[in-house]
Amino acid sequence: MKYLSTRGGGFEGGADFLDILLEGLAADGGLAMPETYPQIAPDVLDLWRYLSYPELAAEVIRHFATDIPLVDLRTLVQKTYTSNAFGSYEITPMTSLGGGLQMLGLSEGPTLAFKDMAMQLLGNLFEYALDRTGRRLDILGATSGDTGSAAEYAMRGKHNIRVFMLSPLGRMSAFQTAQMFSLPDANIHNIAVDGVFDDCQDIVKAVSADADFKRLHAIGTVNSINWARVVAQVVYYFRGYFLATSSSDQKVSFSVPSGNFGNICAGHIARMMGLPIDRLVCATNENDVLDEFFRTGVYRVRGAAETHATSSPSMDISKASNFERFVFDLVGRDAKALRALWRQVEDAGRFDLSKSPLFAEISERYGFASGQCSHAERLVTIRSVHADTGMVIDPHTAVAVKVAREHAEQGVPMIVLETAKAAKFNYTIREALGIDAFVPAVYEDLLQRPQRSVTLPAAAAAIKRYIVERA
Repeated sequence: MKYLSTRGGGFEGGADFLDILLEGLAADGGLAMPETYPQIAPDVLDLWRYLSYPELAAEVIRHFATDIPLVDLRTLVQKTYTSNAFGSYEITPMTSLGGGLQMLGLSEGPTLAFKDMAMQLLGNLFEYALDRTGRRLDILGATSGDTGSAAEYAMRGKHNIRVFMLSPLGRMSAFQTAQMFSLPDANIHNIAVDGVFDDCQDIVKAVSADADFKRLHAIGTVNSINWARVVAQVVYYFRGYFLATSSSDQKVSFSVPSGNFGNICAGHIARMMGLPIDRLVCATNENDVLDEFFRTGVYRVRGAAETHATSSPSMDISKASNFERFVFDLVGRDAKALRALWRQVEDAGRFDLSKSPLFAEISERYGFASGQCSHAERLVTIRSVHADTGMVIDPHTAVAVKVAREHAEQGVPMIVLETAKAAKFNYTIREALGIDAFVPAVYEDLLQRPQRSVTLPAAAAAIKRYIVERA
């Protein structure tokens, strides 16, 4: 399997999986995409149905990482997806929410968020690749809440790896902040950026686009612009499908809380591979850039002043990086057409496909639908799920549940992708239910632990200077 850039250049003659694993963005600013999507036939799906999670991960990822010997890949996934790291042999337990909805549990990992599902593997992949090449890596990442802690917990103590994680100053929950800032490891650097998440993400892209700086300082990424992270997430769509069905002639739908489009992009890839997905429902909070696009065909990014701080902070994003991957497929993998649309975004802050034949394909060919959820609706949803099931869900998962209920269809299982444990957002849980969310013993004293971070302006030059000073 070879990889190309969404913008048409950057990977001369195609790149292998391990090449793009360490590179992040392509030299032309585009995102890595496989030249083709592997096709999984129904009879293969029937065989995969009975595999354990590590076995399934190896079977899915082997189609994309053809430069990793299969024996090595199997060792890596067996090392990653253990009952010790994820709480049980199941890895991703399924729970009924009633009303035809089921919830795929993705928050059993060490940082209590779905990001662990990919990040734990990414840490092992990075170490494997660096050991093979003798290289080191400085990871530059941006987080709106959960990516940062998942990346840091996956990379802490890894040799030849340092992490520089950007987060928006004062925009994460107290639990999310403490998870990151309390880590004492010397290879972890937390940088609070005086801005919003989109500023952090723009800095990561700007630094990655500086080819000389990137090469000199061995800059890599862990955000979902990194293809390896997205493909690791593809695995749990297959797993969810198998848990919700009994044969490969059945279809399911997924409701996915989404801000940066990485989680639901993995669902798009699974669907393109042949997984029988009926609808991919993109669920957003008040920062509804993606919902607006799927409803109207207009993609309009927001500035910092229009990016709301909400009770589902990991979704407070107004520039969805992985959206470019879907649009690349939507325009028939025409890099020139993709570049023209992104020039419109850069010049006018938007593009409009409402009058294009492509708009109909979004739903009819690619199966996308969407919806939005306000703070008040999140509180109502948290209360209703608790009353019906006794479960306490976090506010991001509540977004997905609310929108899933609006799109559920008779006879088609609707799977809600869980985002995180409720303990990470206890302020909202108290507001909704008047009780404290359960906190695992390992985190009982988290908010009392010493924290360390630096605050820097939202400028790529300031971040570069910080990295250089620590070289």
